[in-house]
Amino acid sequence: MLPAIAFPVIDPVIVEIGPFAIRWYALAYIVGLVAGWRMAMRIAQRPGSAVTPQQIDGFLLWATLGVVLGGRLGYVLFYNLDYYLQHPTGIFAVWQGGMSFHGGMLGVIIAMIAYCRLGKTPFLAFTDVIACVTPIGLFFGRIANFINGELWGRVAPDVAWAMVFPTGGPLPRHPSQLYQAAMEGLLLFLLLNIVRWNSRAMDRPGLLSGLFLVGYGTARIVGELFREPDAQIGYLVGDTTMGQWLSLPMVLVGIGVIWWSRRLKAA
Repeated sequence: MLPAIAFPVIDPVIVEIGPFAIRWYALAYIVGLVAGWRMAMRIAQRPGSAVTPQQIDGFLLWATLGVVLGGRLGYVLFYNLDYYLQHPTGIFAVWQGGMSFHGGMLGVIIAMIAYCRLGKTPFLAFTDVIACVTPIGLFFGRIANFINGELWGRVAPDVAWAMVFPTGGPLPRHPSQLYQAAMEGLLLFLLLNIVRWNSRAMDRPGLLSGLFLVGYGTARIVGELFREPDAQIGYLVGDTTMGQWLSLPMVLVGIGVIWWSRRLKAA
């Protein structure tokens, strides 16, 4: 067994004044939403954009509600339904943790459908802009998971960069939060925006949205190979995880959206 790297213990609370506390996890959501909003405004300013900066500006509150409400309900339904059926008031205790990306994504999709219908905004052109900036929030969210010492990886005694997490037992584990930050955040951001910068992808509504779905779904499926599954669920059939099963439809839908986008362009 190789010696494990010491986990850099960081207080999850940045500052606390009486009952008021600012946590790294909350800050990650705020920074991700604000940075994504500002970048999306810049993308919408490009000549010939089918989406205006004003339309992006008006969506920030909708996106926030979609992320928070969808993320929480997704966690309740996908990951811990039995517990919350017995403790329904715990659903509202978001400060105790428990958010699902897949639920948050569905929440934002529903918000985008309603917002675009009300404002008569082209849906796929709008989702393409949002897709390009979403990895920013994913990156900061995974970094916050790491700081909190949660969602750690599987036991990895022979990996030189393995860590012993405070709540993960005595054995060294993969720092899977950092793997996911790199794949779901940094690499996916670069992929989407390199395609946007070096092609006419924005003129093919749906192409970047489909690429995001395929990219995130693939990154999550791979990342789950190193991440310890939630204790209340464990492994599913064939040693797969809930995260992998929820990500597989994303890949399939993303392929369909890319096909549809190219078909529309060809027509």
